[in-house]
Amino acid sequence: MRMAKIVVPKFKKELGFETSESRSKLMSKIRSIETKPEIQLRKALWKHGVRYRKNVRDLPGQPDIVIKKSKILIFVDGEFWHGYNWEDKKSKIKTNRKFWIPKIERNIQRDLENNITLNKQGYTVLRFWEHQVKKDLSECVKMILSHLVNVE
Repeated sequence: MRMAKIVVPKFKKELGFETSESRSKLMSKIRSIETKPEIQLRKALWKHGVRYRKNVRDLPGQPDIVIKKSKILIFVDGEFWHGYNWEDKKSKIKTNRKFWIPKIERNIQRDLENNITLNKQGYTVLRFWEHQVKKDLSECVKMILSHLVNVE
């Protein structure tokens, strides 16, 4: 059964969405690739002799780390953008709710769709939250290495 695609409205002033200059400046600094947790995880994997490609565009979702020979894909997801603890966080969004709630819910939906597509293509998909990588990098690396051992 296929879920209906969540429609995200355009973020336009004419549609009632507003943002302050300071918020706009802050949001423009948020990175989608090369985040600190991604770099930390990559460096740790490299130290363990794991070779990979990064941000491969021709795969759904553009995985942060791709270990081609083992067909393992790794995503490091930001808590806000990918909906960590979403049911609790959703109620805390105060401004532009009609934009942000569908936006995050569509991101969650897209992540699930990408996981299904990638699994069908024979990939193992591992997803980590940024806070997992920051708080327990060694556990994240251990999980990845255990998948590598199981594949080889």
